[in-house]
Amino acid sequence: MNQALHSHPAARAVPHRPLRSGLVLTGLSLAILLSQLGTGIVNVGLPHMVTAFGTSFGAVQWVVVSYLLVVTALIVGVGRFGDQLGKKRLYLAGLVIFMAASVACALAPSLPVLIAGRAVQGLGGAVIMALSFAFVGEVFPRGRTGFAMGVLSTMVSFGIALGPSLGSLALAAFGWPAMFWLNLPFGLLAFVLISRYLPTAVDAPRHPMPATRFDWLGTALFAATLAAYCLAMTLSGSRGFADPLVLQLIVAALAGLVLFLAAQVKTATPLLRLAMFRNLLLSASMAMSVLIYAVMMATLVLGPFFLAKVAGLDTRSVGMAMTVGPIAAALMGVPAGYVADRFGARKTMVAGIGLFTVGTFGMAQLTVSNGLPVYIAAILLISIGLAFFQTPNNTAVMADARPEQRGLVSGLLALSRNLGLVTGASLMGAVFALAVGGDSATAAPEAIAHGMRIVFEWGGAMGVLALLLALATLRRRRA
Repeated sequence: MNQALHSHPAARAVPHRPLRSGLVLTGLSLAILLSQLGTGIVNVGLPHMVTAFGTSFGAVQWVVVSYLLVVTALIVGVGRFGDQLGKKRLYLAGLVIFMAASVACALAPSLPVLIAGRAVQGLGGAVIMALSFAFVGEVFPRGRTGFAMGVLSTMVSFGIALGPSLGSLALAAFGWPAMFWLNLPFGLLAFVLISRYLPTAVDAPRHPMPATRFDWLGTALFAATLAAYCLAMTLSGSRGFADPLVLQLIVAALAGLVLFLAAQVKTATPLLRLAMFRNLLLSASMAMSVLIYAVMMATLVLGPFFLAKVAGLDTRSVGMAMTVGPIAAALMGVPAGYVADRFGARKTMVAGIGLFTVGTFGMAQLTVSNGLPVYIAAILLISIGLAFFQTPNNTAVMADARPEQRGLVSGLLALSRNLGLVTGASLMGAVFALAVGGDSATAAPEAIAHGMRIVFEWGGAMGVLALLLALATLRRRRA
């Protein structure tokens, strides 16, 4: 389908071939899928890597952690960098980095080389995640942004659902390197479509700035702060929050945050203008994302324990049950976009959080006797609610963002999702361990069911808080 690019001076000044927004959206969707597969496809291969490299499971976990740490630490910085120096060139560079790192990972002769390759792959993933949603405001008219956001949000959920199954097939047929070779066809097709059909005009920054004026100090401080926080949350799962190293990392994160804020106040071209957070929609959106994705991560981390230990499912059945949620979220992404375009993003977002909260409280009703039926019903409500929150939330925030800040705002939205996932895995896991009263691997079914109820009672309260924030943005909009 052909549509005119949003007109602005930069767009009129740079000639380009007629916009084929469908092909642009296809390229962005493939790139988003690529970044999400990078997050989840590797997990199923960790046991095989233990054997291949003759090391411990704790060591190979850094294959996953290194990617997530780099993505989370750099995602805001690369979003801002794209705003100031041009988004399209940076995006294509991110795809090239991701594919080159995938080749390096597939050919890695040792575990340290593989972990380093995954860290470089995280740089490419950060670029893709930070800028993908920012292009929607540049390419699609306001009446179609909900649909486009819905497609991209669907690919996020589809990537989560596809990762374990696609990784298992590649692993069984060709071994663990095949999980990295799979990135090449997706990446190459995305590169061709975006380089050819995304207009060059969107690469012209609204307020161009020389690289020397980019806030390198603020970016480094922010990245170090986020890395310390994420590392503390990751290590707390195995060491506990009282561990000296975890406490030192938390103190380092707090110190880094203070230094970062001080640097932002003093510099003339800050990475983040703190006045941005006076915008209720942006601030509330980030807070809601952290809350919602923390609860969502709890379903992914704790669900297998309940399904195996309480519902009595075998490994294959657990995998099938775990895909119900991501598939439901993927199927509802585009309808959520249509509803947001028709009835308004903020109203749709409120309805989505309402469904999500009902499903979370439903998960808190799990017992040994009701088992699988209640779990499936609750996870469907949670996943559908997530779709009707995620798409309208992205649509509302990106529509409200100033053109020269779309990359930064897109990066902030992705950051809040990642922080929610990292925080949910650690904090909700800690609550579960306390509620179970021991090692969850050896706990009785009744104890695991009790732990699930406690965790999702807390999750329901977090959903209520997110709902209140959404209602506040709706009231402010009406005012």
